[in-house]
Amino acid sequence: MRHRLTIVAAVFAAFSLSTVGQTSPKAYTPPKTPWGDPDLQGNWPAQFNIPRERPANVKENVLSDEDVAQRQAQTAKQFRARQDAPANTGRVGIGPPSNFSEIALPHKQTSLVVDPPDGKMPPLTPQARAILQAERGGLGPGQHFPDKVDSWEDFDYYSRCITRGFPSTMLYTLYDYGNEIVQAPGYVVIRSEMVHETRVIPTDGRPHTGSAIKTYMGNSVGHWEGNTLVVETVNIKPASAAGGRYTDAAKVTERFTRTAPDELIWEGTISDPNVWTKPFTLRYPFKLDNEYKIYEYACHEGNYMMFDALQGARDLEKEGLATKVER
Repeated sequence: MRHRLTIVAAVFAAFSLSTVGQTSPKAYTPPKTPWGDPDLQGNWPAQFNIPRERPANVKENVLSDEDVAQRQAQTAKQFRARQDAPANTGRVGIGPPSNFSEIALPHKQTSLVVDPPDGKMPPLTPQARAILQAERGGLGPGQHFPDKVDSWEDFDYYSRCITRGFPSTMLYTLYDYGNEIVQAPGYVVIRSEMVHETRVIPTDGRPHTGSAIKTYMGNSVGHWEGNTLVVETVNIKPASAAGGRYTDAAKVTERFTRTAPDELIWEGTISDPNVWTKPFTLRYPFKLDNEYKIYEYACHEGNYMMFDALQGARDLEKEGLATKVER
């Protein structure tokens, strides 16, 4: 992992409070590509750790400058402490060592969910709740960091190196959170580092593919509305939903708007009336960082965590010992 402990202070200084506080698109005319489209190209790592829902003890949708400064200092201190943390020596450990994670920058935005205005996900429908509760024999969906490892099904699709889901693949995770945008006439390509996803999005007016073809990233087509790239995605596999299971009615509408030479606002509106009682919108502020290097994320080749955790639990069972997961 690319820990940048020596430049933590410089990184924080580079993100002024006024920039960190930007939570909605602002007027800006981006440069154009040689063929005339707005230029969104570059590496836009998702380095702000913004909770999906607004915490119960936070009432504002934007924090004060003082709160952000305090969180910056606290985050830098925690990051330094993680570099010296001892490795997990338990026989059933879950997840990477604590020093794998890269620094997560605080942000004034208090939740990814910006609509509904309370920053909360809308409720699941009764149908969707029943589907989730029925998984794993009534235990519910697998978990990213499960409490028990009796089966590979105890792990979620992310831990099994299948997918982070869509649109979650665009958003912050503990490390390897790069997102590179490349453009060509009639196409926009988005390459996400974590779980190595690449989306090739046509912007030439073609329709979606047939509904019988479903993928974890879905089928995306885009068009330009002024300087904003609008991408509509359908045909998404059920497991790609965050907190639910998509159905054939699922649609994700993204809006990419460059708001400054080094700023990009992404918004994603998720709609599936079979899963959530109403649509909701996520927003994420990206900062350009062309010094960030994207590396191959060969998850299946190195997913020793799941195999070793399952093997360790079985060995403990043979010895008559508890198999509770150690964190």
